[in-house]
Amino acid sequence: MASVDRRRIVRFRDGAQAGPDQVAIEEPLVIEVDGRTVSTTMRTPGSDIELALGWLVSEGAISSIDDVVEAKECFEQVDDGDDVRRIVQVTTRSLPPMEPRLHTTSSACGLCGSDLIDLTSRTRTWPLDHDHTAFSPERILDQPRLLREAQRGFDASGGLHAAGLFTADGELVCLREDVGRHNAVDKVVGWALQERRLPLTGLCLQVSGRASAELVHKAVIAGAPVLAAVSAPTTLAVDLARASGLTLVGFVRDESFNVYAGGERLGITE
Repeated sequence: MASVDRRRIVRFRDGAQAGPDQVAIEEPLVIEVDGRTVSTTMRTPGSDIELALGWLVSEGAISSIDDVVEAKECFEQVDDGDDVRRIVQVTTRSLPPMEPRLHTTSSACGLCGSDLIDLTSRTRTWPLDHDHTAFSPERILDQPRLLREAQRGFDASGGLHAAGLFTADGELVCLREDVGRHNAVDKVVGWALQERRLPLTGLCLQVSGRASAELVHKAVIAGAPVLAAVSAPTTLAVDLARASGLTLVGFVRDESFNVYAGGERLGITE
C-alpha cells in the first residue's frame, strides 16, 4: 500500500517552476473491536492491522496475540462516491467492551497527561526493572543513521516519522513509518505482538522525532527497556520514564546524546 501520492506543486529555486512532487499520505483509519468502533486515527496507509493491534496493546486491552481471534481489513464506500473508508476489525476472545474515543485521534497526539499516567500505572504488564540488558553508547549513537537509511517512505516524501527496534548488538529487527510518531510505534508494537516478541525484552525502541510522554507510555507497556529519540523529551516523558524504570535517551545525533533516565543500562551514572 502506497505511503506517498503525487501532487502538483510550485518549486521556487532561482525562479518558480511547476511540477509534480511526492507527498506523504494522511488518511483516517477506523478501528473496530468486537463490532464496536473504538477509535479513528489519522495515519499513513500500510501495516494497518499492526497499527490497530499495537494501539490495543498501548491501551492495555491485549498483551498477547492469543487474545485475538481475528484481525482483518475492510473497506466501505463513502457517500456513493469514489472515496472508501478503511477499517480494521478486531475480534477478541474475552475483551470487555472498550470505551470509544469520542474524537478523531490526530497523527500528532493522543491522551492527556493525567489520563496517560493513570493508564500506564494500570495497564503495564511487564516490569522493566527485571530487564538488565546492557546497551553500549556507541550502538545507540549508530541507531539514527541505520533507521534513516531504512526509511523508504521518507526518501520519497520527506514527511514520515519512523520507529525501529534494535538489539543490543545494533541489529535493526523492525522498522515502520507513518506521519504520526505514535502510529509508527504502534505499528512496531503490533508487529511484535504478531511475532510473539512481546515483551520487547532486550530491545531499544528508536524514534525519529521527539520523545513525548505518550511514546514513553507505549514503550513501557510494550516492555522495551530503552527509548531513544533524535530530538527532545518532555517533562512528563522524563518523569514517566523515571517512575517506570525506562532508560530514556534524547538528542541522539552528532555523536552525542542526553540521558534523562535509566543511565545504568548504558553504563552511565551521575
